[in-house]
Amino acid sequence: MTFTVMIPARLGSSRLPGKPLVDILGEPMIRHVHDRARESGAGEIYVVTDSDEVKEAVAAFGGSCIMTSTSCQSGTERLAEAVKKLDMAPEQIVVNLQGDEPMMSPRCIQQVAQGLRQHPDCSIATLCETISDMAEMRDPNIVKVIRDARYCALYFSRAPIPWDRTHFGRHESEDSVSGRGSRLGWRHIGLYAYRAGYILDYVDRGPCFLEETESLEQLRALYHGDRILVLEANDDTGWGVDTPDDLERIRSRMRKDG
Repeated sequence: MTFTVMIPARLGSSRLPGKPLVDILGEPMIRHVHDRARESGAGEIYVVTDSDEVKEAVAAFGGSCIMTSTSCQSGTERLAEAVKKLDMAPEQIVVNLQGDEPMMSPRCIQQVAQGLRQHPDCSIATLCETISDMAEMRDPNIVKVIRDARYCALYFSRAPIPWDRTHFGRHESEDSVSGRGSRLGWRHIGLYAYRAGYILDYVDRGPCFLEETESLEQLRALYHGDRILVLEANDDTGWGVDTPDDLERIRSRMRKDG
């Protein structure tokens, strides 16, 4: 199966400035992310950025960059610009691998590409993992998803969904709820596969109310009636890097893994 991985990367992170270029085991983070994409068997890999510094770092390890406008408001807008520059066929599958995911499993990258290929009725494929801890259910930085019987998304939210009225509303400790031994919900993993033509259509629609309210781009697709396949991740998705603490945790884990 042929698919393309695009890695949007920008330097302007408020919580961790210069994020794509931070050092992890002697290499910039963007190289580790690129390595995960290469290990997935992707036919082509592009780092999509508006930064000359990122472009130089990618060129130093032999990767390919596509330069995009500084006016792009999101990684998806960067992908759309790259799709146009490459004149990609509308049916070409593109995996959006975030530039701050140095531990993303190559198997998961393959999984979203294959999932979209096998479901022509879906516009997007993405992943989820089990949540069994109540603190995670209540954390607005952890995006939750609920799915229908065909594993397609019904809704994504920063709120704890579905709301278990039997337990969540009662005066129980978080430990007692978490210790019930069952799944509380599904955590969304921000790894996406789309067809190139759909990326252009998606960007042309512009933001919707739900997307702006929750600050979740994927709600634009649901608002317009598009189907999003949400598969349970078939491997460890690792951790993303948003803060200095995340970075130190990643460095420690990758040292142990060798």
